[in-house]
Amino acid sequence: MIIFFSPLATHYLEGGAFRAAMEKETAAGLHFRGGHYSPIRRTSASTAESESFEASNGERALKFINAHGITARFDPWGVFIRQWRFSEIHVESGEVEIQIYQANTEAVAQKPWFSFFLPNRVYIDRIDSEHANIVWQFRGERAGLFGTQLIITPHDRDFDYAAAGGKLKMALLPDLYLRRANVLITKALVTANDIDLACDQGNNGSIRGKGTAGIGKDRKIEFSANLDSVPLRDWLPHKWKKHLSGNAYGSFHCMGIDPKLESSSGEGSLRVQDARADNLPFLEKVAELAREKSFEHLELTDCSLNFTWRYPNIEIKDIALEENGKFRVEGAISIDRRALKGAIQLGIASQHLDWLPNREQIFTRHRNGYLWTSVHLSGTIDHPQQDLSPRIIELFKESPAAYLQLLFRQLEEWLKKTLGGD
Repeated sequence: MIIFFSPLATHYLEGGAFRAAMEKETAAGLHFRGGHYSPIRRTSASTAESESFEASNGERALKFINAHGITARFDPWGVFIRQWRFSEIHVESGEVEIQIYQANTEAVAQKPWFSFFLPNRVYIDRIDSEHANIVWQFRGERAGLFGTQLIITPHDRDFDYAAAGGKLKMALLPDLYLRRANVLITKALVTANDIDLACDQGNNGSIRGKGTAGIGKDRKIEFSANLDSVPLRDWLPHKWKKHLSGNAYGSFHCMGIDPKLESSSGEGSLRVQDARADNLPFLEKVAELAREKSFEHLELTDCSLNFTWRYPNIEIKDIALEENGKFRVEGAISIDRRALKGAIQLGIASQHLDWLPNREQIFTRHRNGYLWTSVHLSGTIDHPQQDLSPRIIELFKESPAAYLQLLFRQLEEWLKKTLGGD
């Protein structure tokens, strides 16, 4: 044991042979073909440090790793029972890239005769990093969790990963802020528990989820999440952001036989509180026809729906949209490869239909204070079509006087806008 604390041992630990051995063992443990440590420096009897470790072209979950400011505390007595024992490994900062891989049986390399005299097992009590980036490829773009605090601890013969803080950046999603997450990775399964994301740096809104993903022969995935006060505007396409707002609540559950979108299916529900719709072209047209400016700005007292999907089909059902005393929409629609179809029931308060001649020919039912009609949808989600407008046009053809009245009303509005009249 005295030899271990001698200058001779320090010379060995800081030498090229020991560094090469550690590079080989670290790379093998992380399933890289090779790796590189910066020079190792012994700082005390039981600690050593290295400026960096880098490895690429990983064969399993890790594709790339680049760690900086590495400090390790080890138990020298472990050598005598053929074990490397590390009580703590600290990494100041680093980045790892993870990947989906197909698990295969690995060949066991023959060990040299003198391996009997060397440590043959590694024990690590804890690895922590105060600033880690965990990245991956998603839809051809770089995605990841950036600037998180990461703690890795053993779980039987596997490892448990606990992360806190940092920003999640991913295509199709707004930036999200991690409160905490816990992930266990085994040879066959990735299990994510207690994922908790905030919607902004002020810790507002919440997305909480959990899931599993197979990484062996069975590659099934399953994930569920709950939404609580999630700002709707952040999730909308850019051209819709200025028109719709509110806070979303709900849940969803998805699954698949593999990670591909084409294999996915799921279900969920969504409810939006404080929902507003402003200056939508359709609403502006309704407001113009009805001479009711309030239709340009709607405050929805009810906004909810349920949905299911089995790629590429999405069914949206139990739709309920309402501004109390003004209008209500109920019904269901489906989207299949961007093709749109379905039927909704549109109810409008009678005072907002005074402009329409013979309105009872279209709005044939009276229920809950609204006059109702059925509207059939078709076309695509980019160019939706409906059968209500043609029916309204036919009514005006049957009533030329009403058509002229509407025409003069539009002319009056145009003159006011052009000449600045009251």
